[in-house]
Amino acid sequence: MLFAVVVASTTEKADDVSLFLGEDLIVYLVLAFGAALLFGNLAAVIRPPERADRKEGDLEQAPVARSMVMAAIGLVAMIWALVSLLA
Repeated sequence: MLFAVVVASTTEKADDVSLFLGEDLIVYLVLAFGAALLFGNLAAVIRPPERADRKEGDLEQAPVARSMVMAAIGLVAMIWALVSLLA
């Protein structure tokens, strides 16, 4: 079990195991990473950095096709995680 924490006290058995942050930890992580992937890529396309904030070698705007594919992957991951949590 990933991130397992042994919970033992004088009144409980020593082999009782509780998962760190609950049993849905991986689903919450997929939800967070999917949302970050979706909204980060959309923000890069919709509002690129100002000229003053760009460093040498930075693109003027994000590659739209790649950003939309990555945003779609993030959307799928986010929907999967939400459905898993609500089911």
